[in-house]
Amino acid sequence: MRKQHNWIDVMEIRINRPLAFSEIGRKDNQEDFTYPLIGNLSESDRLFVLCDGMGGHESGEVASQTVCEAIGSYFKHNERAEGISVKDYFSAALDYAYDCIDEKDTGGERKMGTTMTCVCFHSSGVLVGHIGDSRIYQIRPSLYDSKSGRLGIVYQSEDHSLVNDLLKIGELTPEEVEDFPRKNVITRAIQPNQERRA
Repeated sequence: MRKQHNWIDVMEIRINRPLAFSEIGRKDNQEDFTYPLIGNLSESDRLFVLCDGMGGHESGEVASQTVCEAIGSYFKHNERAEGISVKDYFSAALDYAYDCIDEKDTGGERKMGTTMTCVCFHSSGVLVGHIGDSRIYQIRPSLYDSKSGRLGIVYQSEDHSLVNDLLKIGELTPEEVEDFPRKNVITRAIQPNQERRA
């Protein structure tokens, strides 16, 4: 639905009740965390964050919960100043999340870490951001066609992973990806006390 505002054609974005699910998979404990929490989603939500703690590292569930809650809290308690871009505002929220995870650092050798994906609907459009290999998809069901194999995917974020980097430079074929022994290695993550933040 389009509305005319001050001679500018603006698309109105309506959100139905968001749906979500989580599955533990082969892990011993749940290391995923969402904002808002899966049971608390409503039509008024405009910010959605998913973090997946890094398996094989210390306290992945602590990292994912800390980052999710920090970004959500920043958006909830810091009103966006007039004129500031959503990207700048989100960068400030991400810095706050890094500060929070820095405080939880135990100094262990295998530092905690998490991936992060974010979708934020705002008056000018949609901001998407991600670090790691938790994906964001935009799916348009009207484009799905089983005969041609078209899935209706309009947008898909690109994994920050070793296997994706090797695929992009031609070192691996799509067929080789399935059996690649290090396909769980990510090249970007949120970890405490990093010299250079992702």
